[in-house]
Amino acid sequence: MALPEYVTLNGTQYATANLNDAAREQVGNIQAVDEEIARLQRQLAIAQTARNAYVAALLAAVKHKEEAPVEDKPKKPRTKRKTKEDAAE
Repeated sequence: MALPEYVTLNGTQYATANLNDAAREQVGNIQAVDEEIARLQRQLAIAQTARNAYVAALLAAVKHKEEAPVEDKPKKPRTKRKTKEDAAE
């Protein structure tokens, strides 16, 4: 990874070419860490999007259950009442 031409530290700009080897190594370390932070932020955004989708699905499932009509138990068929005529037979 190429180092930038200039590095700014606490408002002071330094030419990378004028830095010693240890300082240039630290600039490279900072670049690597910045790239890793950016990668992790992208991963976090993906995970947050997935979580939001799961929450939305949960809310829809709960709402659907609340709106579902309560089913009555099926009624047993009534037996025919005996009339006086039926009783006489």
